[in-house]
Amino acid sequence: MQELPTIQPTMVPELTPEQIGELSDEVRELAAQRNAVILAHNYQLPEVQDVADYLGDSLGLSRQAAAAEAEVIAFCGVHFMAETASILSPEKTVLIPDLDAGCSLADSITADQLRAWKAEHPGAIVVMYVNTSAEVKAETDYCCTSSNAVAVVEHIWAEHGAETEVLFGPDMWLGAFVERETGLREDPERRARFHVWDGECHVHAGIRPDDITRTRAENPNAEFLIHPECGCSTQAMEYVASGDIDSEGVHMLSTSGMRSYVESHPDGEFIVATENGMLYPLQQAAPQANLIEANRMAFCKYMKMITLPKLRDSLAAMKFEVSVAPEIAVRAKVPIDRMVAIG
Repeated sequence: MQELPTIQPTMVPELTPEQIGELSDEVRELAAQRNAVILAHNYQLPEVQDVADYLGDSLGLSRQAAAAEAEVIAFCGVHFMAETASILSPEKTVLIPDLDAGCSLADSITADQLRAWKAEHPGAIVVMYVNTSAEVKAETDYCCTSSNAVAVVEHIWAEHGAETEVLFGPDMWLGAFVERETGLREDPERRARFHVWDGECHVHAGIRPDDITRTRAENPNAEFLIHPECGCSTQAMEYVASGDIDSEGVHMLSTSGMRSYVESHPDGEFIVATENGMLYPLQQAAPQANLIEANRMAFCKYMKMITLPKLRDSLAAMKFEVSVAPEIAVRAKVPIDRMVAIG
């Protein structure tokens, strides 16, 4: 197993409360001057989350980007998310505070690799996780999220026939879960027509059954929350489905569902299996709740590359714009729209 590209909070230069306050004021003032909206993913640093106008997952933030009246979008997340915002809002300027904020899952397949894969399976329908580059989306028929992947694949079979060949990627864990949930594992002939790319998010893949078993043993009264919009959930869902993890007290919840569940059980105890930045907004929503990381090392170094000083500098100089070529954006928008229509 490749070493996890993780990062510890101490690796990010710590700001004093005074510095955070001053920088936050600067950022808000610059955002007003630029007519900018600040979007922050749930896995961002707490001080970045606090300064944002909207907080959420990648697709939810892209929808906010499209709906916002602002001329500028400062996207505090990773590169493919900013690309998706640009695809959905081509008339707006999309900035990312650090252009190197990438994604190991998105990087696990390129457009050239996808084109070659398609050439090996002419006529197959391509389903790609939304955590992919714009160029990959442009070669895709349907995008999906962790929570609607099964629905998307079942929609394809309903529309195009049960014999349809499907290329699914890039997350192999999500692909394995779709196989299980759709009954393909009991139907070898149909399973042979469902092809899964061998990719994963290494940070989220680091949450193993042993971590969850150990953490649950240490916290026997805790419920287990899996965020279905993030890469780690795909692996954890596979473990639950295979019986490697006891399903009792396990909840597959979207970002809003996770937050709502914690808010409705404010004194509860929860093991949270996702990138650990998610614990901050959950703790804000339910200060009395006891939140436990399923794996304390589940920090994405790319998400933590976005800092308040970088956000300030990006807005001040209007630098690090993310744009998608019109001919790519038009094609990439099609699978995104199809995903949204399926729900």
